[in-house]
Amino acid sequence: MSTEKIVWQTLSQEQQTQALARPAMADSASLTAQVADIIAKVKAGGDQALLDLTAKFDGVSLASLQVTPAQVAAAKASLSTKRLKAIETAYGQIMRFHQAQQPKDVHVETMPGVNCTLKTEAIESVGLYIPAGSAPLPSTVLMLGVPAKIAGCDRTVLVCPPNKQGELAPEILAAADLCEIDEIYTVGGAQAVAALALGTESIKAVNKVFGPGNSYVTEAKTQLSQQVPGFAIDMPAGPSEVLVLADSTAEPAFIAADLLSQAEHGADSQVILLSDSQAIIDAVDIELDQQLALLSRKEIAAKALAQSRLILTTDLAQAVAVSNLYGPEHLIVQTQSPQEILPKLRNAGSIFVGKYTPESAGDYASGTNHVLPTYGYSKVISSLSLADFSRRFTVQELTRDGLASLAECIIELTDAEGLDAHQRAVTIRLEEQEGK
Repeated sequence: MSTEKIVWQTLSQEQQTQALARPAMADSASLTAQVADIIAKVKAGGDQALLDLTAKFDGVSLASLQVTPAQVAAAKASLSTKRLKAIETAYGQIMRFHQAQQPKDVHVETMPGVNCTLKTEAIESVGLYIPAGSAPLPSTVLMLGVPAKIAGCDRTVLVCPPNKQGELAPEILAAADLCEIDEIYTVGGAQAVAALALGTESIKAVNKVFGPGNSYVTEAKTQLSQQVPGFAIDMPAGPSEVLVLADSTAEPAFIAADLLSQAEHGADSQVILLSDSQAIIDAVDIELDQQLALLSRKEIAAKALAQSRLILTTDLAQAVAVSNLYGPEHLIVQTQSPQEILPKLRNAGSIFVGKYTPESAGDYASGTNHVLPTYGYSKVISSLSLADFSRRFTVQELTRDGLASLAECIIELTDAEGLDAHQRAVTIRLEEQEGK
């Protein structure tokens, strides 16, 4: 077992910073150049570039990019009743939680005759990126498709890398059908994001793209959001991560299972245990060894564990402080009185409270969204929600009396800022009214 054990109190400030360092991202200069080249190819070549890049990176030659309704129907028919039922159950859970998030317009008469409204409107067109590297992710289809449907986006476009047969997993297509996705394309990677941002002959550009992906996808989202006017992304993303905060009453087997469930995502995933109990840390270390040996993806999980930490703190207060400093994507709390420390936990993408709340519940079917900020961005960016599929804007309407009431304030402030035209836009209206 190669997971590092650390006693937090014995570390210098520099060592503490290093102990919470994330795994190094890919060579940024090389990655930036490669993604820029892919974007340029899609911009110049359109559909043909997508087909060529799919052949190069995915090893499959496609006759067409778009999935047909007949293919979706065949995919659904190929699934067992049990598998379809699971997808439908998760869909219902996610639907219930996100439906409760629907906003209402806010109207305030800030003073007589001055009416201000905050309105919410769905983003017109959205792209949903679904990873399919080592395994298909129908759960991500639901996490993105359900809020897009509830928000009322006019057009939803799903992109996903094809398998070696040039197809998408039937579970992905079944989930997309439930969410009433308008268009589905068998293309992934940076080239898919480029198509969504720039548009091609087959894929019309969208306003915003959602969904996790590898370093190439993340880099493409970043570059294109800076290059294409009116194109936005959901959030920055890095490798998956989980932090478990536990005391002496926690169940070591549960903790190890939670750590491994995140470690199996990828070799660059990071898992951390914070505990004020040395006995728990030692027991979890043993459990990790035993459970790791049973995993089908144990080689991947083992690599993730090599850059993970088991950290002993002096007490739970210190553990909370370290967790807030790290700002994990997923935070699991297994303590005797979790509700007591919950108000003190500030920085996390999603929090899982109690011994019977595994991170897997949120990943699939509790109802919350599993698209979360990573790499410390949970300190400033929220977990994905219905609000991300809408834009908010304000409306104001003033009567003559309302404008007259505000005129002195506006005139004084425009005078202070030296903006004569702003001032004149007010006074000319009042003068015009007086002249009639």
